[in-house]
Amino acid sequence: MVNRLAQSQSLYLRKHAHNPIDWWPWCDEALKTAKLGDKPIFLSVGYSSCHWCTVMEGEAFSEPAIAEYLNANFLPIKVDREERPDLDSIYMQALQMLVGQGGWPLNIFLSPEDLVPFYGGTYFPVEPRYGRPGFLQLLQILRNLYDTDKPKVGAVKSQILETLQQSVLLPADDNLSAELLGRGLTISAKILAPSGPGTRFPMVPYGLSALRSIRLVPPTDDLQPQQICLRRGLDLVLGGIYDHVAGGFHRYTVDPTWTVPHFEKMLYDNGLIVEYLADLWSQGHQEPAFERAIDGTFQWLKREMWAGYFYAAQDADSFVTPNDAEPEEGAFYVWTEVSLRELLTEAEFAALSADFMISAAGNFEGNIVLQRKQGGALRASTETALGKLFVIRYGQANVDTAAPALDATAAKTASWPGRIPPVTDTKMIVAWNSLMISGLALAAKVFGRTDYLELAMAAAQFILENQWVNGRFHRLNYDGNPAVFAQSEDYALFIKALLDIQQASLSLRTPDVSVDWLAHATTIQAEFDQWLWSDAAQGYYNTASDVSDSLLVRERSYQDNATPAANGVAIANLIRLSLLAKDLAYFDRAEEALKAFSIVMDQAPRSCPTLFQALDWYRHQTLVCTTVEHVSTLSRHYAPTTVFAIDNQLSEGVLGLVCQGLTCKDPAHSYNQMEQQMLASQCP
Repeated sequence: MVNRLAQSQSLYLRKHAHNPIDWWPWCDEALKTAKLGDKPIFLSVGYSSCHWCTVMEGEAFSEPAIAEYLNANFLPIKVDREERPDLDSIYMQALQMLVGQGGWPLNIFLSPEDLVPFYGGTYFPVEPRYGRPGFLQLLQILRNLYDTDKPKVGAVKSQILETLQQSVLLPADDNLSAELLGRGLTISAKILAPSGPGTRFPMVPYGLSALRSIRLVPPTDDLQPQQICLRRGLDLVLGGIYDHVAGGFHRYTVDPTWTVPHFEKMLYDNGLIVEYLADLWSQGHQEPAFERAIDGTFQWLKREMWAGYFYAAQDADSFVTPNDAEPEEGAFYVWTEVSLRELLTEAEFAALSADFMISAAGNFEGNIVLQRKQGGALRASTETALGKLFVIRYGQANVDTAAPALDATAAKTASWPGRIPPVTDTKMIVAWNSLMISGLALAAKVFGRTDYLELAMAAAQFILENQWVNGRFHRLNYDGNPAVFAQSEDYALFIKALLDIQQASLSLRTPDVSVDWLAHATTIQAEFDQWLWSDAAQGYYNTASDVSDSLLVRERSYQDNATPAANGVAIANLIRLSLLAKDLAYFDRAEEALKAFSIVMDQAPRSCPTLFQALDWYRHQTLVCTTVEHVSTLSRHYAPTTVFAIDNQLSEGVLGLVCQGLTCKDPAHSYNQMEQQMLASQCP
């Protein structure tokens, strides 16, 4: 027996299709049914590669007694946060108000008449444990509270709704000063500095801001941003968070030494990390491990994540054998010392042990997560050893395309030549594809790799050709079928990706004359402005004006999390467009939006590193007009607020013109003069 979710295109929702719970998707019919029956809504939000979401699906959501009570007394709605980040954002903020912390699965209870929450939590066990009540007991308590104590429920709701409404009201300011910029970038560097026990996340939005602080904020005895940024890059490419055998980065590590990852691989992390490593390289930190990690990630993308666009994610868990009842976290990736000795020659094992941390006890539940001891290029014998491990994992060497496991059943029943792979979520998300496109385009420019750029272009072309329905941009694609109206992060990040491709094309002298990337960017920006710009508040709403009726509030995303906030990216795009399209209307809009968020930057600088990147663009915007022969070399410098344009009409003897803000410098008559002018424009 299956429920309504069996018809869903979302892998996450389909994972719950066989639950005895009578799940609804988020839709008008579900909301109307709850209201007519006066049933509180149980809203459960998660995503396909979420470990504790999977645990709860197999426990509480599969328990018949829980399902019977939940179906009779609540209206259960299941939401994929990757489909609806707008809903996730609002109710995650509410959950943090209710219990002081958030996370996934996000489980929250809503009043049916107004969709305002009155209780919430994350993982709920079947029986009381981990200091949490049993789920059935909790459901009974909450239904009784809803029926018998309306004043208490109303008081909680009133406080939540008032706080949510206040959170979207930001008083405008006009402080866009150098002092504010320097303070914000410095705070990003401090946040990036490692300290204390606990998990370690890439935190790339902070890393990209910290990199900018190096050229604008003098180092002190207490803060050395350059060392901090380099250390973060080394932790990423040397630690267990990187898959040294087959490429790609895992989501985070559960320890402060970057050793043991949470093994899921998310597309957005990989796009951001590739961009960060390319920026480090262009700053002069030409560490061979950076180049190896970028290329390994590129190979992983082509082999396991590519279908004309990039897939969304791979699970952390996988089956060891087809007979296993449950998958194991990290099984696809880990080794034992005994197996390594059996698989490798004595010389290969010695080389691997010299470059990686290998021990009999292991570093993860008796197993080994490969972690490098130092940077530099790996010796040839170590690469040979890693190549043998690749063959064990995939069943063959030089795999061009690895077929994905589409769900747990497919993973267990397919005939795999090597290990059983983790399940891959094959949906296309515009925002996440855009992050990967940008990362590849920037790496292509820095390393001179046309193959990186070609893959980025192909993904961008897929989006351009497939994501518009009746003139409207759509966020998702399932096997060729676009779905869900695009949200602000989709618009902002895709426009950025198009501009990054346009700039990389100039640098590599490989412009595709059949595609005008800048023209596409301006067209999509116009649609973005039409449907999501706020004339009253300034800045961009998360969702379009005609699809926001069921939302408690219309948020304007400015807080960064694992991905950059839409408004910070959008403002930087506007400034780039003003330079490339020679239209100051873009700049005026960017200035309005920055003023709208300046109070946030002043009072909560820890929350918004991408807004400070936009402020950097605002204060140091630079246009370099030169010939195609010089763009390639110039663009390999770290100049984060510079765009390039080809000008074949320069006066005789002039090699280029550098314009900072609204002022152009003296025409450059030598390459060195132009280079110095450009680099000087990036500093106070």
